[in-house]
Amino acid sequence: MANHQKPATIAAQAAGQTDQTTGGVTPAIHPATTFLRDENYDLVAPQNTYLRDQNENARAAEDVLKQLENAADTLLFPSGMAAIAAMFRSLPNRATVLVQSGIYWGATKWIRDFCARREITLHEADASETDAFTAQISAQKPDLVMIETPSNPWLKISDITAIATATHAANGLLMVDSTAATPVLSRPLDLGADVVMHSATKAINGHSDVLAGVLSCADAEADFWRTIQTDRHDAGAVIGPFEAWLLLRGMRTLTLRVERMSQSALTLAEKLETHPKVERVFYPGLPSHPAHELAKSQMNGGFGGLLSVCVKGGAREALAVAGKLSLFHRATSLGGVESLVEHRHTIEPHTGIPENLLRLSVGIEDVGDLWADLENALAQV
Repeated sequence: MANHQKPATIAAQAAGQTDQTTGGVTPAIHPATTFLRDENYDLVAPQNTYLRDQNENARAAEDVLKQLENAADTLLFPSGMAAIAAMFRSLPNRATVLVQSGIYWGATKWIRDFCARREITLHEADASETDAFTAQISAQKPDLVMIETPSNPWLKISDITAIATATHAANGLLMVDSTAATPVLSRPLDLGADVVMHSATKAINGHSDVLAGVLSCADAEADFWRTIQTDRHDAGAVIGPFEAWLLLRGMRTLTLRVERMSQSALTLAEKLETHPKVERVFYPGLPSHPAHELAKSQMNGGFGGLLSVCVKGGAREALAVAGKLSLFHRATSLGGVESLVEHRHTIEPHTGIPENLLRLSVGIEDVGDLWADLENALAQV
């Protein structure tokens, strides 16, 4: 039966997960790796033989995410890249895929290497150019299309519904990386996607202390999903019980955190856009963003906590700003309760990222304090 509760209720209640043995309002951690059989050698708990994916903590977290995504099924993985890899491993040799360009470099690099090994034809294109992208789908007829919206670090927005329609007309599958949006702000499955992926390490966990990935699907009976289920079990690409328990705990405050991050990010983006030492701000919540109206149509309740800023000048000026910040930690990643700043060109100089671009992950601190930190740093450049 469908759960018609709002995301805030589903997350805060952990979709009803409690400890039935003790009556605890939070579930216990179940670290056992193997499970008992009775005197007739029947399993005491028929659903549990050996840990891998047979763990109550992982099932509980998957159930919450499934409801948040309005999905038919959800599977957790030990990282976001493991989730992406699971989807691509379901493809046959010599398949064809179309992947959005300018997305997370780690994903792009792995996909290129994997496709070369498996003789899979890989095409890359800007998915924010809807007409050109859907035309490529019609021409290439890819088995899989992968997009990321909002994209990292460019904050580009792709039209999920239009791309899903074109993909299905070509008999392909659409996977959406919705890490920057989270299921609080966007539900790609409701917009026509076949699979939605998240690096749960980011805002879904939200506390920078868990590595996890997740795939959710619209059709749990689809052949590709059965292949992913089997591959995850047999290859052991599973999340540990303690990590799953931490993830579930983090999700209880997911909606509160995302709402706060989105509000603060919009406030900072608006202020930065008019700052004399800022060249450009990339944030879909700004009316100046080229896909602002599209973002409003497929995101609900905000535009996320991720934005990018081009400081006037070059690498020297951008690094100087980053170096003067005291509340924004200079660190990789996004979606945590603490605000982060990253000079992307230092990390990925080979990707063509501008030398003056700083990526900001806005946390849950007081927005006035965050702005004072940014203003002070900019004033010293």
